[in-house]
Amino acid sequence: QVHLVESGGGLVQAGGSLRLSCATSGRTFSSYAMGWFRQAPGKEREFVAGISRNGDNANYADSMKGRVAISRVNAKNTVYLQMNSLKPEDTALYYCAAIRMLFEAAVPARSEYDSWGQGTQVTVSS
Repeated sequence: QVHLVESGGGLVQAGGSLRLSCATSGRTFSSYAMGWFRQAPGKEREFVAGISRNGDNANYADSMKGRVAISRVNAKNTVYLQMNSLKPEDTALYYCAAIRMLFEAAVPARSEYDSWGQGTQVTVSS
């Protein structure tokens, strides 16, 4: 497993944007596919986006497609989640996740992730 630390959350007005970051330590970041999940109060954790080891492929939850973009910079051991046109219903604790993958271009299934960060809170006001 890998240690993950999220940052970039905060309070934003509806229609605004935020960029979340997730940093890891060590020299094996490029061995991991990365993802973002979120959990709102009283709801189950849900998938937001995932990206392959080499950054060439990504997948998104239908609910956020077109409003979010996941990216990574392996040289910085960091994955990002750019969120635009935020809505109050996007308010949640956002988690970074990782899974070691054999193939560099593969995007994992949502249930495969096995390392999790502590989360960063995103609050969208109306």
